[in-house]
Amino acid sequence: MADPLLNVAGDIIETGILKEVAPGVHWLRMPLPFQLNHINLWVLEDGDGWTLIDTGINRDEIKEFWEGLFSGPLSGRPVKRLIVTHYHPDHIGLAGWLTKKLGIEMWATENEWNSANLFYNDTGPDFLDRSRSFYGACGFNEELMAVVEERHNPYPTRVYELPESYRKIADGDVIDINGRDWRVIVGTGHSPEHACLYCADHQVLISGDQILPKITPNVSVWMPFPDSDPLSEFLGSLDNFRDLDPDTLVLPSHNWPFKGLIERLDQLAHHHDERLDDVVAACAEPLTATQVLKFLFNRELDSHQLFFAIGESLSHLHYLMGKGRISKDTDANGVFQFRATS
Repeated sequence: MADPLLNVAGDIIETGILKEVAPGVHWLRMPLPFQLNHINLWVLEDGDGWTLIDTGINRDEIKEFWEGLFSGPLSGRPVKRLIVTHYHPDHIGLAGWLTKKLGIEMWATENEWNSANLFYNDTGPDFLDRSRSFYGACGFNEELMAVVEERHNPYPTRVYELPESYRKIADGDVIDINGRDWRVIVGTGHSPEHACLYCADHQVLISGDQILPKITPNVSVWMPFPDSDPLSEFLGSLDNFRDLDPDTLVLPSHNWPFKGLIERLDQLAHHHDERLDDVVAACAEPLTATQVLKFLFNRELDSHQLFFAIGESLSHLHYLMGKGRISKDTDANGVFQFRATS
């Protein structure tokens, strides 16, 4: 059995360096200013040019890395298109800059395009009021609410002005890249319509954030969709990948290329089973979503991680509500209280 944590591509590559990991498929790593300090991007040979998969976050240093690539290993061949897996800033952050600079189209799914525009443009005067209401109902105390006050909406600061248009792709679409068929496989839960790309000829899956070898993808309830159940969507969409060749080389957006796809799918599902049971046990007495955090995360969270973590807490609670294992009430202060039903 292949070890899902095995790095099959050798040493971790340096920032801004291309490394071929499959025929015509090159691994590119860019830095991130967070504890998760990198993202993997993919550059595909495409006839006399290149296809880019994802962009990195909107920062001057990332633009400089791209400029170095265009004057170095990517020079002499035109970039034909940019495919964005999903709307998160480390994936779409420089899409507007790259498409404008190179005169190319961005390809993405409709729900990711809509989500990018929603979060990019959500800068109105009522944003902070809605944030106070949402996180207050989660049980944030005064100290945490001060972080909400300071944070505002970070999305537009991490994303260059979005392209004016895009080319729509959808689940099951087949894209010809370098004479090979790459099939779009959509995953959900981590984001609304996350596009993964599978090439049967090479047995390669570009999995984005949907399937990662070491960490689990963040599955969160976000403020614009307060009653959503993304964990049900995520667990259900794992089955979309089970018919792929078991020896598939998986190219994720974080950590390293790996094999052991089916085993990793099982690990991801089992990981959430254990966490769900922990949440039910913790809610023997009523808890807020913020109080549930310590039963899901056994480490101290910085201010950036906090908002992903509270979204994860809500996603587990909403999933359990859908299964009838957790009930929700609202106290006199408007704070949600979650309690196990048996």
